[in-house]
Formats: sequence, C-alpha cells, structure tokens
Amino acid sequence: MAKSLNTQMVRALSALTLVAFGVMFFGWMFYYTVIYEWFYTDASYSEKWNTGDFIVLGLILAIGLSAAALVGWRLALTIVRPLKAVASAARSIAGGDFSIRAEPMQTSFGEAESLISDFNAMASRLESAEAELRYSNSAIAHELRTPLTILRGRLQGLSDGVFTPSPEIYGRLLAHVEDLTRIVEDLRTLGLSNADRLDLTLDQIDLADEAEAAIASVEQDLIGAGITVERDLESAVVLADKARVRQILFAILDNARRYAPNSTVVIRTRRTKDRAVIRCSDTGPGLPPGAEERAFDRFWRADDSRTRARGGSGLGLPIVQAIARAHGGDAAFIDTGGKGAAIEIWLPATATD
Repeated sequence: MAKSLNTQMVRALSALTLVAFGVMFFGWMFYYTVIYEWFYTDASYSEKWNTGDFIVLGLILAIGLSAAALVGWRLALTIVRPLKAVASAARSIAGGDFSIRAEPMQTSFGEAESLISDFNAMASRLESAEAELRYSNSAIAHELRTPLTILRGRLQGLSDGVFTPSPEIYGRLLAHVEDLTRIVEDLRTLGLSNADRLDLTLDQIDLADEAEAAIASVEQDLIGAGITVERDLESAVVLADKARVRQILFAILDNARRYAPNSTVVIRTRRTKDRAVIRCSDTGPGLPPGAEERAFDRFWRADDSRTRARGGSGLGLPIVQAIARAHGGDAAFIDTGGKGAAIEIWLPATATD
C-alpha cells in the first residue's frame, strides 16, 4: 500500500531539514577544527571573515541547495507522473477514445492510486454508456421502423385505392399507432429514470391488493395463452406510486404470457422486516444460462426472432427495474435450477402500527 502524499511530503521535508542542519553543523565544525588549523597554522584568531570562510560558506550552501533540489525534484516527479498519466488518458477520452485507461504507477502515493483507480472506473462507465447509447439508437430505429413502414404502406394503399377502407383496416392501423405510442412512452420512462426525474405519486398501498387487481384485469388473456395463475398473496404495505406498481405487475404478467405459454404462473407477495416483495415464477422454458443479468438490458432478447414474432419490444423488464429502483428497491431474476423463470421485485416496506 503506497504512503499518502502528506506522509511523503512530511518525511521529505523533515529529511531535508535534518540534512541541512547536519551540513551546517558538521561542516562548520570540520572547517574550524581541521581545515582552518591546517591552512592557517600561524594565523591568530580574528572575528573578521577571511576568504576561506566565504569559500566554506559557499560550499555548504551549494551542498544544501543541491540536496534541496534533489529532494524537491524527486517529490515533484512523484506527484507529476500520475497526473500526467491521468491527463493523457483524459485527452484521449475527450477525443472519443473511451477504451483508454490511465496506467497505474508502481511507486506513486496513495492519493494517486485512488485517483487513477477512480478515473479508470469512470472511463469504464463512460465506455459502457457510449456502447449502450449506440446500441440503443440502433435498436430504437429498428423498433420504430417496422410499425412506421406498415403504417406508411397501408396509408399509401388507402390513398391509392388499393385497399378498401373498412373498420378492420382502421383497427389495425390504430394498433400499430398504439405500439408506437407504447414504445415512445417506455423510452420516456427509462429516460426519466436514468436522469433521476421519474415522478412518483406516493401513497400507502397493499401489494397483495394491487396484484389481485392486476391479475383480474389480464386473467382472460393469460387463460387464452394456456396459463394457469396461482395466487399466494400476503399483505405487504408500501409507500409507492400505485400506477407505477400496476405497471410493474402488468409488465411481468405480460412477460409470462409471451414467453411462458401453457405453463403455471405463481404470483406471491410477502413482507419482511424492511422489504415488501412481489415474486412471479413460471414453469416455462426459462432463460438461457447466464442471461439473468442481460435480461434487464434495453431491447435485449433471449431469442430475437421468436420474441419479435410475439410482439415484445425488449423494454418491459428494464422498465420494471427502473420503477423499482426509483422507489429505492430493485428487481432481479432468481435462480430456479433450470425449472422455469422467477423474477423478484422488492420495495422498501412501510412501517405500520
């Protein structure tokens, strides 16, 4: 562990002071006890300074200044080297190369190690953010292209008389508009969450009641997908945004409908000492090994072509996690040993009498 800069400066200045004192004290003693008697054997003692005195004083000052310059140079080099490494890496990052990292110094002081470590961590996060931004821009364009292309084709066909206007055609057009609206609203929610500007209207709500209401709203759609819903609901009171909690529940139920058809879905609510938990598990195919973390990435799909055919945008789970974190909680997939999938959302529990 490298010593701190304060420690090194105190030691260096203390050593310099001791060296200067030693040079002055022992230099004068050596001069008057050895050199003076040797050069001026017949001279009587005089308080006036002679040429030799000035020469010795000059030599002592030269030695002291040389020692001070050497210590100062070494100390300045110790301080400047890590700063130059960080400055060089910062210039590269400013030029758009987010892969650059500041090279750790082998003999640097403790503060420099912390600076370089923090700078490299910042550069790593910037690189990840840049990669995510590029991927998100490409994915957003891809997601919007399909419904816009369909809308343009249908409207052009209606304009040219290729299609006969009918309630069915208008219904399909409205469905595509609703898809676009949903994607835009999801992106807006994620953008507000990333900026810590997601507005929440907090009230005391019971997750068990909200889960029951959400299941009742979509139960027919779940039954249509061959899904059997089982409830295991215990009272769990939280201070949360009711609409956002409903959004979480609808998202995880819709996720189960899309990717775990003909399975059994179990919705549980629990309360621990400091947490209120919603857990949704199914007996479907589950996630590929190692996909639990990526499942919360924007636009990520375990099976891209199959997921698009089922209409998913890849934004449902990221929004679930964003809303949970906006409440001070989080969301994560739970290991089920390869038997289906299970996602758990927890929020801070409300103290109740």
